[in-house]
Amino acid sequence: MMTATKTELPEPDLLRIGLISVSDRASAGVYEDQGIPALRDWFTSALTSPWVIVTRLIPDERVAIEAALVELVDVEHCHLVLTTGGTGPARRDVTPEATLAIATKEMPGFGEQMRQISLKFVPTAILSRQVAVIRETADHAALIMNLPGQPKSIRETLEGLKDADGKQLVAGIFAAVPYCVDLIGGPYIETDATVCTVFRPKSALRVKPA
Repeated sequence: MMTATKTELPEPDLLRIGLISVSDRASAGVYEDQGIPALRDWFTSALTSPWVIVTRLIPDERVAIEAALVELVDVEHCHLVLTTGGTGPARRDVTPEATLAIATKEMPGFGEQMRQISLKFVPTAILSRQVAVIRETADHAALIMNLPGQPKSIRETLEGLKDADGKQLVAGIFAAVPYCVDLIGGPYIETDATVCTVFRPKSALRVKPA
């Protein structure tokens, strides 16, 4: 497992989110990256607790992806790291391999649910190899997840599917993210329920002051 030099830990109640867009052409300036702006917009609408983001735009190179993941967790002390791009079957798609290489634990349920959501729209969702993992160091841990590259798919994956009246039909993966971050020692994440309703067991809920 790769290591990186640690820096001073950030504020304990501030969620640090790392965003990595993996694209040869976007990183070379051939076209504008869509993944990071889409994720930034979604978090702006969804989160009500304090957060900051750290971004990286890199090519489809396994060494570069591994290095960026390690840096965002070990040096930047991100609690949540999301990647977009590089999860298909093409030869240049190596994001899952890079993610697994720097992982401490696998979290297969996230990838399974991402594919289930996407299969509601396209049969080629079964070609996706998205994974989720935990990376742990001596004093820090982060949840890392591979997301789709298209803005519409990113939103659907995080939020899930709703009917015309806003009723949840299929849960998005972010519903489970805050409790996962709780369990690995991260800050308490709160969301706008109209965008994404978080699930926690009653014993993990914080009572808001009157």
